[in-house]
Order: sequence, then C-alpha cells, then structure tokens
Amino acid sequence: MMRGYRWQVIALLLALAVFALVLLTRSSQSILPPSPTQQATANPTVTALLVDVSPTQPPNATPQPQFVSADGIPTYREALVGEVNRLNPIFAPANPVDRDITSLIFEGLTTTNSYGEPVPALAENWVVSSDGLEYVVYLRGDVLWHDGVPFTAQDVVYTMSLLRSPDFPGPSELHEFWRSVETQALSDNMVRFRITQPLGIFPDRLQVGILPAHALEGISAAQITEHPFNLSPIGTGPYQLENLRSGGTGITEVNLRAAPVYRQRQEAGNESLPERVQFQIFDTFDAASVALQNGEVDSISAPLRSEREPLFMIANDANMPMQNQLENSLGVLIFNWQNENTRFFRDQRVRVALAAGLDRDAVIERAMPNTAVTAESPLMPGSWAYESELPWPAYDPARARELLEQAAERINRLDGDDETADVPPPSDQVAPGAEPTATFTPTPPPNNLFTFSILVPDDSSLTSVAQEIAAQWSQLGIAVTVDAVPVDVYQQRLDSGEFDTAIVEYGLGDSADPDVYGFWHQGQYPDGENYGGVDDLRISILLERARRDSWGINRAEDYAQFQREFAERVIALPLYYPIFTYVNAVRVNGIQLGFMGTPADRFRNIEDWSLAS
Repeated sequence: MMRGYRWQVIALLLALAVFALVLLTRSSQSILPPSPTQQATANPTVTALLVDVSPTQPPNATPQPQFVSADGIPTYREALVGEVNRLNPIFAPANPVDRDITSLIFEGLTTTNSYGEPVPALAENWVVSSDGLEYVVYLRGDVLWHDGVPFTAQDVVYTMSLLRSPDFPGPSELHEFWRSVETQALSDNMVRFRITQPLGIFPDRLQVGILPAHALEGISAAQITEHPFNLSPIGTGPYQLENLRSGGTGITEVNLRAAPVYRQRQEAGNESLPERVQFQIFDTFDAASVALQNGEVDSISAPLRSEREPLFMIANDANMPMQNQLENSLGVLIFNWQNENTRFFRDQRVRVALAAGLDRDAVIERAMPNTAVTAESPLMPGSWAYESELPWPAYDPARARELLEQAAERINRLDGDDETADVPPPSDQVAPGAEPTATFTPTPPPNNLFTFSILVPDDSSLTSVAQEIAAQWSQLGIAVTVDAVPVDVYQQRLDSGEFDTAIVEYGLGDSADPDVYGFWHQGQYPDGENYGGVDDLRISILLERARRDSWGINRAEDYAQFQREFAERVIALPLYYPIFTYVNAVRVNGIQLGFMGTPADRFRNIEDWSLAS
C-alpha cells in the first residue's frame, strides 16, 4: 500500500534534508571569525587603494557631525609625519610611524604603568628563580587574536625564535638582547625564559610585541621582511587593521577599528573607546600642522626639537588643549675624563666648582623656552626610581671661583712635584673618596684658570645652550669656547673622544626602565656610550647592583644612592629634559599622559578616551 506513496515520501525526505542543511549553514556562519579586512602585497610600498571595507552611506544620507566619518562611525584622527613601512612590532622600533600604529594592534607580555613600572599585559604574572636566571611567565587564558584564534605559549616561542635568529633583519639591539635568551613552552599557558646573568630589567624587555605563530607558520626571520603580514597584521591589541589608503608616494592613511575580541576582555569594559582610529600620514610637519589648523585631523605631536616651538604656538593661537610630558631622554653636559688636556675634570673640586658656577634654570629658560625643562637627576622624573631631592652644589659663583683657584693652584704644584701626586684634596672641601688629581695635566694659560671647549651638534637650540653656559663660566676666570659641528662630525668626535666637554642627549629608546648602565659605567668606555670615560668605582658598583637585582625595592634603593652620589660628586651636569607636546582638538576627552618610555605611551589609557559630539 505504501508503494503508491513512495515518491511523495522521497520528496518529503529531500525537503527535510534541504531545510536542515540551510539551518546548519546559517548557524556555522554566525560563529565563524570575521574574514580578513584586506589583502596586501608582499611589497611594503603600496601604490593603490588596497581595500576599503567600510560600509558606504546611502546617497541621500544626512551629513554627519565632524567627529563622525562619512560612514557614520565615530573616528579619532591623528597626523603622523613620515612613512609606513611594516606594521610589525619586531620592526617597529626602527620607524616612529610604525611604532605608533603597531602599539594599538599588538601587545607584549608586559606593559608599563604611569610610573614606568612593568605590569602584566598578555602575561597574567611571573615568578623569578632564586638565582635570578629563570623567569616563568603565566599567560592569560582569555586572549584571542583578531582572527579568533586563541593566544598561546607557541606564539611567544615563535616570536622569540625570530628575534634570536642569526639572520634577524630587524633592529640590532633587539637581536643582541634576545640572542642568548632561551625560551621554552611549558604548557599552552606557561613559558620559561632562561637568561645568562641576573637582570632586573628583564620584565621591561618583555614589552616586545608578540606575533601569531598560526599566521606565520614556517616563515623564517630572513623571509619575514617581505611577508604580506607586514601590511595585513593580526594582533591581540585594542585595535585591528580596517584598511589602508595610498597615494602616489605610498600609504597616506591607516584606519584601525576597535577589535571585537579585545572588547570581550575584562579591561575593555569602558564603551568610550573610540570606534575608529585614523592615522593620516604626511611627508612634512608643516603639512600636518596645516591639516590640524584646518580641522582635518584631531591631534598631532612634535617628535623633533625644531617642531615643538611651532606646535606650541599653533596650539596657543587656536586655543587648543595641550598635553605635555617629558620625553624619556636627558640632555647632559659630560666631561672628558680621559683626554690628556682635560684630565683636570677628574678633580672633583673642578666639577663641583663648575656646577656651582652655573645657573642651569636660566640657561634652559633662555635657550629652550617651551621645549624643555631643567634636569635635576640622571634619571627621569615620574619614574619609580626618581629622587627629587639631590645634593647638587648650590648656585654660588663666588664659591665656584674660589674652588677653581684652589684646584688650579694644586694642579700647578703637583705638576712640578711628583712626590705630592697622591696627596688627596682637603677633606673639608671635597667629599671623601674623591679621586687624586692627575699629575700630567698641562699648566693653564696665565690669564685663565682653565681652558676648554663645549662640543655640540649644529643645532640652534643646543648651540644657544652651549653659548649660555660658556658665558656664565667665562665669569669664573676660565676660557670656554663653543664648538658647533655637523651631526655626523659630532658623533664621530664623541665616539673617538675628541672633545673637552660635550652636550649629549641620552635616550633610553623604547624602554621605561631606569637602567643607565651604558652611559656611566666604567666598562662602557671606550666602546659604549660612556663617551667621556667616566671612571668612578662607586657609580659603577651601584649601577651593576641596580640592573642585576630582580627585586624592585632593592633596585629603587640602589638607584636612589646612585643619584645622590652622582649629584654630590658631579659626575656630569644634567641640563634638560625635552618636553613631549601632544595637541588635541577640544572634542577629544580623557587623554592623560603618565610616564612615557616611548611616544606611543600616549595611547596607554585610550580605553578611557571619548569623542564629544
């Protein structure tokens, strides 16, 4: 009997099968991660619009307010000066534009707080072995890459393998640090690092951005330079790449969108996070400044000294809010302790006298208005290691002249009497432990107690600083000249030690750690950045202890003692801290600049930013 209905039964079964297939297809589509927003070529220089995936606005749509883009999405717009090369964190330190953009796309195992202290980012926490040679890092379990794949220890191991590779094509300082660090995945959420010597700065170095192993599987360090990933990045940070736009000279615009996978995380609960961040790329600072004044961008910063004063004036004229913070660098006058003609700088009395005879506040106010503030320490204000009250010699030109006369008299006496060469200076005038004055320093000219020059790069601000210093010191009975030379000649003379004194701007790169070992330790002369050959045992011991200890409280005390010794013994003369100026439109709210290890730290609290209508 059923045989008469067999075709109807077959049709019903086929219909049910088709209906079930449609349901399964729609369900699978709802859980798939979003497809990549654009495809990039292997060539890092883009000459055409890659892909714009932004939804288009209907032809008759109502015009949107300025803070909303044409497609109705709230957009924060920032001007950057330079060019986009590779949006890859292992290359980014070499290019400020790449560094700023990638800081929003990628994360490291650690980041820094507003005091420059390392705190967890992709890491949940870490433990250090008793000998300080092993760090076991526990990874967060709630992190997804922008394509929906879970973040694991394999991503960390892969990234470190690139940095450690002998053919790593990125910044040499990254390779030099990581080439001797062993990295091992203990589980999906645990990584062990083994280093060759105790190093308290190690957590700070874990800020390097982590790459997705699944997206770069099989790609070696040598191959990654030209990989399409560099212009189609996948990260774990608050923003993911939306699209790139280009013109005749390369990429002119980079659009980032708030990453859905990041917004699922606990720290991203504030909905004021700008939905889109748009970086407009300009060839010159002047062009970027015009865009700011015309309302085409919302913000701009001035990375170069020559750009800070013009930006300050623009903000003042337009009554635009300014965020000011100190750059992570120090302008300092160094003495050449090793030059045969200036070995008198080894006499602490001479250095103390020069410090007492210099009104540094007046120098910086006159020579670097609105672009720098007077430095009072070899470390950065705002850092967890900074000491605000240091025993610098008080400004007292009369006392300075007296000390210089005493030092010159003693040098003349020692120059003619070798038997008194090891006699220390009077203990009531120089702190205990001061170095004996060398006996081979030439006798100063008859009309001047001492004669020397100040080496500076041919920069108008720095030349003005040197001229102000020379003018003040010339009142003390010494002959001081300014030697301004082209930048390449300046660097060559620093490296070779061909100077008497020099104004040097020491920067800590992308590190927020207060480690200044490379600038003042005995072992960093002549092949490091201790250009003047500072040769002070106490300073060297304190720097060694501070960089080796893994306990922050011990490091803080070592650095406090280092700063006190530095000031008391006038190892060098800190002059200024450059000011980082960040100008924003009135509509951008919530920006707060804490301690800045790198200019990209201006985005540290971007989760709290909002755009007013």
